[in-house]
Amino acid sequence: MVFKEPQLERLVKVLAIDFGRLITAMVTPFTKDNAIDYGMARKLARQLVQSGSDGLVVSGTTGESPTLSKEEKIELFRVVVDEIGGEATVIAGTGSYNTQDSILTTQAAEKVGVDGVLLVSPYYNKPSQEGLYQHFRAVAESTHLPVMLYNIPGRCSVNINPATVERLASLDNVVALKEAAGSMDQMSDIMRVVPDGFAIYSGDDSLTLPMMALGARGVVSVAAHLVGGKIKDMINAFITGNTTLATKLHLELYPLFKGIFITTNPVPLKAALAMTGWKVGGVRLPLVEVTKEEKSTLKGLLEKQGLI
Repeated sequence: MVFKEPQLERLVKVLAIDFGRLITAMVTPFTKDNAIDYGMARKLARQLVQSGSDGLVVSGTTGESPTLSKEEKIELFRVVVDEIGGEATVIAGTGSYNTQDSILTTQAAEKVGVDGVLLVSPYYNKPSQEGLYQHFRAVAESTHLPVMLYNIPGRCSVNINPATVERLASLDNVVALKEAAGSMDQMSDIMRVVPDGFAIYSGDDSLTLPMMALGARGVVSVAAHLVGGKIKDMINAFITGNTTLATKLHLELYPLFKGIFITTNPVPLKAALAMTGWKVGGVRLPLVEVTKEEKSTLKGLLEKQGLI
């Protein structure tokens, strides 16, 4: 096969950057007084890698990024890099609704040695598609790190349209997208316009297998905190052509995939982790703990998976 020069440049870039297939969006452990428990963060990061994660997103939505200070984020990045850097990729959640703040946080994350950054769509201020493009471009051009875009319109009120993803994918260090719009039509549209090698990750555990059938590389997972090994088995079964086994595993895990979102993430996940022996603490306001009914539902799901 003969590559044209732009295709060759893209191929070289992609081969040099591999976030992996199973990336876990790690919770941020808290102490009883809601300070970050950096020691537990080390232990959790280590466990996630041992249970199959190729990489970790630190200070994403699951990590309660909106309630972490910039200083807390940078120290969390440093601690996780120190613990598992070189063994798994560390992707820092540095995006926000403030472009200049996103730039400064991204540059600080680069200095502590993370492998890449996750940039969520600006939330609350609802930029246009041109505004989205200029925001992501400004942050990407401020760093040498590879960038994963994060599209989650359900939380951000704006959708990164496929045409905008196409424009952004032409930037040198924009190499991936975490897609959580929940639309297989949109996934198909994106796959048609992005360059070969541009990595798309499912942002929903329950859609990992369907999205991989359309060309996704893997998942940025929440459920991998609990069933990372099985999710890795599902991914490996699919990429080796054993779609029957992949489907079987997907269907076995599906109730858990949906159940850990019975209320706002990461509230159910932290409750489930506590039930399985991981003392990751509670959540910071404005989030609140699960109800008794929600806790009972989670307990039943964990029992069916043999986790408790």
